[in-house]
Amino acid sequence: MAPVEIGIRYSHANSATVHCALKLPADDLKDMGRRNHYNVYVVELSKDILLERRFIKGNPDYVDAKPCVYVGMTGLDPDVRFDKHKAGIQSNSYVQLFGLRLLPDLYEAYNPMSYDAARDMEVELGILLREAGFGVWQA
Repeated sequence: MAPVEIGIRYSHANSATVHCALKLPADDLKDMGRRNHYNVYVVELSKDILLERRFIKGNPDYVDAKPCVYVGMTGLDPDVRFDKHKAGIQSNSYVQLFGLRLLPDLYEAYNPMSYDAARDMEVELGILLREAGFGVWQA
């Protein structure tokens, strides 16, 4: 089958709207809605985030030796989502400013999953990491 072109518009505060077109095989597009394609992901944050009052307030039991992380969920590949954060596209400001790298060892075993499972897993993973002494931020 011929590829189907999908137009996507990204808007970010105080910037122009960017339009890009993706060409996906029609078969991939047809299957997209039926399969489990959501992912949880964990981004390591720079220790500089410990200067942010909101982050410290949200992590009263943070253990100094543990990493600081952002936990999220996406319908995209986690690498693509991380790149968007860093580019300021639908980004969490902490990830954009302090994001260092993905920590796939903390999430790969769970992916992919349904939207509902990913939504629940994002919360559960954040709770588990916080209980382990990590500094955790979630949007």
